[in-house]
Amino acid sequence: MPQYLFEFIHERVSNPIVFLILLNLLLLILGAFLDVFSATVIMVPLILPIAVQYGIHPLHLGIIFIANLQIGYFTPPIGMNLFIASYRFERPLLELYRACLPFMIVLLIVLLLITYIPSLSLWFL
Repeated sequence: MPQYLFEFIHERVSNPIVFLILLNLLLLILGAFLDVFSATVIMVPLILPIAVQYGIHPLHLGIIFIANLQIGYFTPPIGMNLFIASYRFERPLLELYRACLPFMIVLLIVLLLITYIPSLSLWFL
């Protein structure tokens, strides 16, 4: 299955940068609907062989996965962390959405840095 999936993706995406853009978008969307564990169990066996063939280090891929899914954890419409915070602090969800927006922007910028500058996540290897 991963080989067929790689061939399918490789026919449409020949550049690793474009692959990473599409992967980030997919994981952000997935992170908004699934918890980190479920999304990891579903996606890693499919994406890891493809990423390795594009020359992406597995550890770098793992950090990209976790960063994306963590951002998705407080992204509407599901945003499990926002529901927990809304209950705990007795604040309406819309107020929390507005309060989290600056942090979301910072996290997205950091995600881009982590994704496209692999030495940031692989400096200790």
